[in-house]
Amino acid sequence: MIFAILGLAGVSFVISWVATFAMIRIAPRIGFVDQPGHRKIHSNPKPLGGGVAIFVGVIVPLLGVVGVAWLALSVKNGGLAQNNPLLGGVRLKTPLAIGIMLAMLAMHLLGLWDDRKALGPYVKLIAQLSITTALVACFKELRVLTALGDGPSIAITVLWIGAITNAFNFLDNMDGLSAGIACVASVAFMVTALSIGQYFVAGLLALLVGALLGFLWFNFSPAKIFMGDSGSLLIGLLLGVLTTLTTYLPKGQPWGAGWYAVLAPVIVLAVPLYDLIVVSIIRISRGKSPFMGDTNHFSHRLVARGMSRRTAVLCLYLITASTSVAAIILPHVDSPLAAILIFCQTLLILGVVALLEQHPIPVKEEKA
Repeated sequence: MIFAILGLAGVSFVISWVATFAMIRIAPRIGFVDQPGHRKIHSNPKPLGGGVAIFVGVIVPLLGVVGVAWLALSVKNGGLAQNNPLLGGVRLKTPLAIGIMLAMLAMHLLGLWDDRKALGPYVKLIAQLSITTALVACFKELRVLTALGDGPSIAITVLWIGAITNAFNFLDNMDGLSAGIACVASVAFMVTALSIGQYFVAGLLALLVGALLGFLWFNFSPAKIFMGDSGSLLIGLLLGVLTTLTTYLPKGQPWGAGWYAVLAPVIVLAVPLYDLIVVSIIRISRGKSPFMGDTNHFSHRLVARGMSRRTAVLCLYLITASTSVAAIILPHVDSPLAAILIFCQTLLILGVVALLEQHPIPVKEEKA
């Protein structure tokens, strides 16, 4: 099963790499570029369209896996689909897979529209929440805290996915930052899903990891291409959805003995969520819209303290990896004390982050 998952990541990587390479050449010819600006670190127009490569890198192999799973039904006695837990799981989850793909397409198109026409932030937010609400309303397995009832459960799930979506959109402010942190988080979630036997989720995460690595080949500093909102909104949506789809409890473990495992995604995504919350608070406290672009992100503050942009990005990778390792262990912890220690470790790491970003707030602002 592990080799099958790695194979999915490999296929996704190749497709994304080829698609990104192609977009680097196609985007300038059709005027799909990111122009330099006051908050931009590039002095020349850069091709957009990396989000297209990530989308293709996930969707194409996912469609292939779904097709193989259903074609396997033609084999006598169910054959491959019956004996392979990955294909069998895909077959059972096909309606959900189609729903996720449609939501990915809608979010990707929204991002492309914004990359081309610069939609207003609130129009974009309403569209994001509408896409997410439609997906969560259609599939009960995506909902969290279902004991509260359908309405509250849907609302909380939509808000969580919306927060993750915008967190990765906010992180897309330096070469390789948003995609790299998403890749680190996806690996952590994939390992967790594999360890508790959730092969469908692990397969989707493998596709995302491969697509992100194929794009990062060209996006890590100095970047040759940007993913734009069509990429950042897409990976945020997919990560948000997959975190709600995962149970985080090993088979047979009672809820009461390991309820704290459900907080694993909060620990893995501690850095993106921290940055989203802190930047939003800073903007609102200054009387600005939380969607007004500026240079108050943690990455910008590290650079302001003397780090190179590449070093700042690598620093954020390592911090995310540090919280992710603890989160991978959490579902297998059988002691509340051990779980508390993991939570404390995460808070200590965020405390270091808070100290590192203590720097005078830049005054330069510009609409995102």
